[in-house]
Amino acid sequence: MTTKRVLSIIGLSVVGILLLVAVFTSWYTVDESEQAVIITFGEAGEPVTESGLHFKMPWPIQKAEVMSKETYSLQFGYDQNAEGEVTSYDKETKMITGDENIVLTDLVVQWKITDPKKFLFNAEDPREMLHDATSASIRSIIGSSLIDDALTSGKAEIEAETRDLLSSLIEEYDIGISVLAVKLQDVELPNEEVRAAFTNVTDARETMNTKINEANKYENQKRNEALGEKSAINSRAEAQKVERVEQATGDVAVFDKLYAEYEGNPEVTKQRLIMETLESVLPDAKLYIMNDDEGTMKYLPLGEMQTVVPPAAEEETEEGGGN
Repeated sequence: MTTKRVLSIIGLSVVGILLLVAVFTSWYTVDESEQAVIITFGEAGEPVTESGLHFKMPWPIQKAEVMSKETYSLQFGYDQNAEGEVTSYDKETKMITGDENIVLTDLVVQWKITDPKKFLFNAEDPREMLHDATSASIRSIIGSSLIDDALTSGKAEIEAETRDLLSSLIEEYDIGISVLAVKLQDVELPNEEVRAAFTNVTDARETMNTKINEANKYENQKRNEALGEKSAINSRAEAQKVERVEQATGDVAVFDKLYAEYEGNPEVTKQRLIMETLESVLPDAKLYIMNDDEGTMKYLPLGEMQTVVPPAAEEETEEGGGN
């Protein structure tokens, strides 16, 4: 075999290989959950988000970088493999709270790629930058929080503040990432002895809160009862006030009428008032009115002083009369 023929075979082989490379690298596909960036001689173009089959110049002229549009999860402080086994990194999660207590804090950050071009070219390792920013953010927020808040009711606020701080850092880094959510997984004390002591403190605080709530409930109950009794007393007093005012008004009206009559005929009115008063004071008494020689009026309750005449005496009187 001559040298010319060997070179010809080599040349044809190279051309064939280049054709195959051109055929297999001149197209790419984008799924509905993906986005792509075409890199032409190291320069990135606009993101391609339309799904389907796309064509480009063959490699090495153009290269397609396909990335997911779905949400990623960054596990901070632990790692979970496909079998569900969890590996904790206590050195990474050990933090100091604002009241100088040590806690272990791990969390999950949900994020997505919003600008593939910046994600590829504005940072050498955007995931590592996100991890470092997450560490700085959670340490800053935990460092300004109390241990009670971190372990109990303040977790939601810590998550929100960490998300806001992390989002501002990532926006400042401008690496094409958007932080969606921050979720605390475990916030716990470093050893069993400290956990037991804190549990006792928590139980005592819960007991205290329970007693306070019971006392407040009793106080509210008694206050409501007192207010109800006060309202009833006020209502009765108001009713008596109205009744007495109306009675006094009626008495005034009666007095005004009597006074008018008294001015017209004082003697007759005076005698009538005396007789009405005696009738009201002695309702069961029998009154006998007698005139003496001087013309004065005397009122004698003689009914109670009358002697009852026996029936026998009455008969004797009648017989004597007959004779």
